[in-house]
Amino acid sequence: MAGEHILLSTEIVNRGVEASGPDAGSPTFSVRVRRRLPDFLQSVNLKYVKLGYHYLISHGIYLATIPVLVVVFSAEVGSLSREELWKKVWEETSYDLATVLAFFGVLVFTASVYFMSRPRPIYLIDFACYRPSDDLKVSREEFVELARKSGKFDEESLAFQSRILKSSGIGDETCVPRSIFSPGNCATMKEGRAEASMVMFGALDELFEKCRVRPKEVGILVVNCSLFNPTPSLSAMIVNHYKMRGNILSYNLGGMGCSAGIIALDLARDMLQANPNNYAVVVSTEAVSFAWYTGRNRSMLIPNCFFRMGCSAVLLSNRRRDFRRAKYRLEHIVRTHKGADDRSFRCVCQEEDERRIKGLSLSRDLMEVGGHALKTNITTLGPLVLPFSEQLLFFAFLLFRCRSSNSAANSKPYIPDYKLAFEHFCMHAASKVVLDELQRNLELSDRHMEASRAVLHRFGNTSSSSIWYELAYLEAMGRVRRGDRVWQLAFGSGFKCNSAVWSAMRRVRRPTRNPWLDCIHRYPVGL
Repeated sequence: MAGEHILLSTEIVNRGVEASGPDAGSPTFSVRVRRRLPDFLQSVNLKYVKLGYHYLISHGIYLATIPVLVVVFSAEVGSLSREELWKKVWEETSYDLATVLAFFGVLVFTASVYFMSRPRPIYLIDFACYRPSDDLKVSREEFVELARKSGKFDEESLAFQSRILKSSGIGDETCVPRSIFSPGNCATMKEGRAEASMVMFGALDELFEKCRVRPKEVGILVVNCSLFNPTPSLSAMIVNHYKMRGNILSYNLGGMGCSAGIIALDLARDMLQANPNNYAVVVSTEAVSFAWYTGRNRSMLIPNCFFRMGCSAVLLSNRRRDFRRAKYRLEHIVRTHKGADDRSFRCVCQEEDERRIKGLSLSRDLMEVGGHALKTNITTLGPLVLPFSEQLLFFAFLLFRCRSSNSAANSKPYIPDYKLAFEHFCMHAASKVVLDELQRNLELSDRHMEASRAVLHRFGNTSSSSIWYELAYLEAMGRVRRGDRVWQLAFGSGFKCNSAVWSAMRRVRRPTRNPWLDCIHRYPVGL
């Protein structure tokens, strides 16, 4: 395939000294070939730029028309003196009761339509991230040793997982349920419910305590968990545990991958727009025991090395009186779905191997597919968040390229600087390789990627909840100021790439309850 070599990177790996065979005692090396993210900032699809501007114009129509009306009215009134204006209004104009009533009727009707049709602001009151107990921590060496003792893996599979862990960016304090190392089947309904109850109720207990909100006050509940979907659902488990009210609007999202947290946010936002004066709770988690694979297929062993326990619970509100106590206001959500493409659809898939052992299979095309989805997402997001100067320069380049396509094809395009749009970046902590490629393509600094790398090191890949552990890290560091903009970016199976943009309502002080409080003094480390 033309240009295929551009998407490949090579690495020489020292395999150590050969222990047996004809080459015993000799050092061995191997060449590892990887796919990397395509350089998506070097190509821009114009239709996604148009989509972004369509969103901007649709939501900014009032901002465009109101200033024009104010300018016209000011020009008309400004040409008159106070006496002339008084004479024109009261002496030269005759009013009757019907005219006055009609005028006020039209005014009230117009104002009512405006306020009723305007989207309600969505506030984030607070959020909580589950911190597993210390007895669930496993170091990388302990992980391999416990996997060996379980008797489920051969030595070749154990060696492969050990090599992945060494370069994964994961530290020695991540947590897993101990059931995955038991000799029997860990993916049972009993173990799945036990793990889900532990993380969900732990996060929700902290959330309700921090926000001083009773569970019965919540009107909307959205839960997302990709691999574990029992009957009754996880959302029903929460309703039953907290004895929530009977008319609660509850939803359970399954099979939507690591980007499902932002999809759940989008659903909660839509429900809050349709149901005024309400609270919504969004719970994002993953069942590690159901992602655990005990076979020999290497593409299915990789998730074992990265997925770890975690859960987030977020309280949203559309009540205007919550303006003062809210931490953040939701500005934008942009979702991208590449499922129409077969390669994108199959790149992350739960399936059985040749021995009929179920696991999560990762395709070799994953990095390339993710890069194209990310390019589409940020191209659509750009017109909504970039400063006007950046949009003007970018738009000028697009016009230049359209008018002179031959000469523009060989010239380097103008790439908008997304660092001007956001103060904080919460990129889904999938793996060290993914974070490295994101940093390189978006030209981000180490400080911008610090939260994502810290989460991967301390908590591992917690799936859809990882972006909230990253925001918790920024709060624990005391970095969030009033007016700061936060970009949460997540991607997952399907293939999907989703963005959420938040604006800080106030300076967020270091919280008294936070999953980082016992270890924040050790970060950042050499990540």
